[in-house]
Amino acid sequence: METEHPDEHADRGARRSTQPDPFVALMRRYVVDYTNSHDLAVCDEIMEPDYVLRMGPHEVAGRDEAYKPATRRQLEQFPGLGLTVHDVVSNGERLALLFSEHGASVRHDGAPAAWRGIGLYAWNGTRLTANRVEQDYLARRRQLADGIPDTVPSPALAPWDTVAREPDAAVEKVAAAWADQGAPAVGDVVLDDGRDPDPLIDIDDVVVDDLFTAGDRAAVHVTVHGRFRGGLDGCDQQVGAPATLHAAALVTVADGHVVAGQVVRDRLGLAKALR
Repeated sequence: METEHPDEHADRGARRSTQPDPFVALMRRYVVDYTNSHDLAVCDEIMEPDYVLRMGPHEVAGRDEAYKPATRRQLEQFPGLGLTVHDVVSNGERLALLFSEHGASVRHDGAPAAWRGIGLYAWNGTRLTANRVEQDYLARRRQLADGIPDTVPSPALAPWDTVAREPDAAVEKVAAAWADQGAPAVGDVVLDDGRDPDPLIDIDDVVVDDLFTAGDRAAVHVTVHGRFRGGLDGCDQQVGAPATLHAAALVTVADGHVVAGQVVRDRLGLAKALR
């Protein structure tokens, strides 16, 4: 590891010293020691036995009996799986992670893929208790089929130095109003892999499953009910059919509006349900 330049000593005293958020420190272990090291033994140290993962309509309940076996299956398909963190937001009690997973699938002759995800985590002050996450598995399926992988976006510069920020009631109000519209692409909000900004559902009802804020940032999970309006390959005959879409988002609020962020929708789950 390179040492610092001698000139940097001069302003060291002027720098603000901050302690890493304990929740962020725990997530560093989750990403570095567990996920990227493929060390399932670390799960016992960072997750409660009744840890619950919720993704789309699915619930994986129980660290040892359900979560670990599901992770092993993922690692068997992607033996070199890696996770790159793009953003971390924490208020000390809750934490959201914007990330990409990437690797080569042994089930697809070694074809590589990279796909985005957003997780909304809960903990009890010591270990993780739950995660509500969405991953863009439709983008992964596209890449594994055509053999052309997406580029992994730039990593966060210092994700593990993230400082917890206080929740903001005004930001929560704006984010809730945006979530009630189905988490649409407004401003610089990107949907999924950025290829299609159109909504997939004519909305009848939106359930905000989870929402928390940290400063001007908001993490959201919604379940959207309505009618399928098109936009998924192989589903043209189902236009107008009842449909449910799950989505997670991490956004920025400014001047009373959601102005930027990322939304990851369970498009593959929607397509499977329609078919």
